[in-house]
Amino acid sequence: MHRRFIIVMLALLASSNVLWAQEQAPLPGHVIEEFGPRPSIPGGPLPATVYKALGEVLSIAVDQAAWNPADNATFDVLTKTGDPRLVWILTDMQRFTWRPEFQLALISVAENILGANFEGPRQRSRIINTMIAWDMPAYPGYLEHKRSVFTKYVPGWEKILVEGDIAWHLVDWGGVNIDSRPYGTTEKPCNCIPAADNPEVSSAMQADWLDDEDIVFGIVINGEARAYPRRIMEVREMVNDTLGGRELGIPYCTLCGAAQAYFTDRLPAGVERPILRTSGLLIRSNKVMYDIETHSVFDTFLGKALTGPLADIGLQLEQTTVMTTTWGSWRAEYPETTVLVEALALGRDFNLRETRDRNGPIFPVGDVDPRLPVHEDIVGVIAADGSAVAFPQASAVAALTANQTVSFKGVKLELFAGGLRARSPSGEELTSHQAFWFAWSQFYPETLLWGE
Repeated sequence: MHRRFIIVMLALLASSNVLWAQEQAPLPGHVIEEFGPRPSIPGGPLPATVYKALGEVLSIAVDQAAWNPADNATFDVLTKTGDPRLVWILTDMQRFTWRPEFQLALISVAENILGANFEGPRQRSRIINTMIAWDMPAYPGYLEHKRSVFTKYVPGWEKILVEGDIAWHLVDWGGVNIDSRPYGTTEKPCNCIPAADNPEVSSAMQADWLDDEDIVFGIVINGEARAYPRRIMEVREMVNDTLGGRELGIPYCTLCGAAQAYFTDRLPAGVERPILRTSGLLIRSNKVMYDIETHSVFDTFLGKALTGPLADIGLQLEQTTVMTTTWGSWRAEYPETTVLVEALALGRDFNLRETRDRNGPIFPVGDVDPRLPVHEDIVGVIAADGSAVAFPQASAVAALTANQTVSFKGVKLELFAGGLRARSPSGEELTSHQAFWFAWSQFYPETLLWGE
């Protein structure tokens, strides 16, 4: 009788709207010091009354003209829950609102729920940074609500905002539309970041528009070298290319300071080459790329398919080395190199590192590993044993220039072609690329750090 009573009670509780507290891993000390202690996090679904109120607020976000700022009853329902998980959708709505009073109402609810004051500039970003730092989950059914907001304003996202191995609550809008142009339509106008497919190249001798000190990203495949000028990559952010007989997808996340190269050929039988594009979305200030053929979303930093048919088969793209160097150094080492033509820059020269990014990340990143400054350049390497290892770029160059050895956890760095190359103890080249510290450390939270 007693056992039956327990079973019945558990069934009733499971079918009710009782919210159970979720257990989260303890926060690191630096997170508590910067963002404060994490509030209690309920578990389970939202109560029906809250779900209804949230639906009403979402309808306001879609049709703000029909909203009366004096009507706060619905917002009061959300505030009284004290459920911090709701703040994710509130900040989503803030991103797209065009009415200042609606923006203020959403911020007020978020502040009241979190019991914090975010007065001052960039309120929304500071709220999201806090939520990320606290490792705050989303509530069940969140993605459906996010889709209703995001797809109202940017057509094309409905095909990629689907369930998968991705924390959609961390995904934000970067301010541009999705690049959904078919493969090869490189010059078709769009309010997007336009990828370059099979870009036109020239010889080094013909590239008289480049100065020796201009930054390029150098790639060598099967002995064939090519330079991708940063000036072009800041405009395109994605190149689908063929080099040394291999097909490549080359994303450059300007926000992360990271150019990477993935092989997009020699895939499992029946899998077509993914054509990579920029979605216009960001996750912790890292661009979200996707395949225009299957609409599968990829982790840009790791090369792993997270949603769609390519995630279903567990596709993981193999990475190859990208060397950040100067045009003069690269050309001296590889006089037969080819280089993307100037026209691909579309007449633009952003130099984002010295302008937009001078004062730190402009989009939320959450907490950052305090071992290095947020925007310090590191060379990231995956060691032979699978460990992630980071080398502060400036320190490593200084040590090598002084004829010191830079070796750590089975990775040895050497100066080469004006950049840094990684090798294993046996002399084999290890895949590496440069990135800002905040980006590398958030995607490899267990990374080892040389010189620590």
